Amino acid sequence: MLKEKRFDFILKNLEQSDLLTYEYIASELGVSEDTIRRDIDYLHRIGLLSKVRGGAMQRSKNPLNFQDRDEYLKKEKDLIALKAIRLIRDNMTLFMDGGTTITAIASMLPSNINLRIITTNMMIVSLLQRHKNIELIVLGGYYHPQTASTVGNSTCEQTKGFIADLYFMGTCGVHAEYGISAIVNEDAEVKKTMLKTSKAVIALANHARLRTASAFKVCDMAEINVLITDLPSDDEALNDFRSLNIEII
Repeated sequence: MLKEKRFDFILKNLEQSDLLTYEYIASELGVSEDTIRRDIDYLHRIGLLSKVRGGAMQRSKNPLNFQDRDEYLKKEKDLIALKAIRLIRDNMTLFMDGGTTITAIASMLPSNINLRIITTNMMIVSLLQRHKNIELIVLGGYYHPQTASTVGNSTCEQTKGFIADLYFMGTCGVHAEYGISAIVNEDAEVKKTMLKTSKAVIALANHARLRTASAFKVCDMAEINVLITDLPSDDEALNDFRSLNIEII
């Protein structure tokens, strides 16, 4: 079957259903699930639908504002946060950028941990108020409501004044070939700056971000040290990343 006909089937059926699974589409069209997975990857990249675990959903149903995104895939983000916490040690200096997975990490930090956290993420400020041993530095700049973070030239310039032991990077797209990408250009610029002054970079990606690419490139996969996802490390969805020189958790 021509890919254009498959695309037409997927998009028309999504108009009638909030969610379509790989299994259902493959069965209806008589093709392999791998073929459908590649189709959905492509349609996601060009903005016609949203890729989710096991299939696709209408783009309009995928939460766009920060508060809605905070509840979206919450269990998966909490699992990523639990994995990330294991990498944090007392007396570290951390970069933490915008994103709902970052807020999950902040909410799980032990109350007695000693850290310096440098962030653009306005949502973690209230979460960390009770942590007496955390020095919290909030970078100034323009407030971007979609990311609930500060962005802009002044944000990047302030970032250059620090060196972080670890940079926890929220992601919009993670692709073996195209690297890490962001939906918002200003967010991408902040990420690039934090990356340059970090000793180690940990990219955080739920399964819906994997094998997708957004409009604004942040870096190649070779520029990160660790990729943390909500998937088991042996999941086939991570196969594309296994030949890269990064640790997968």
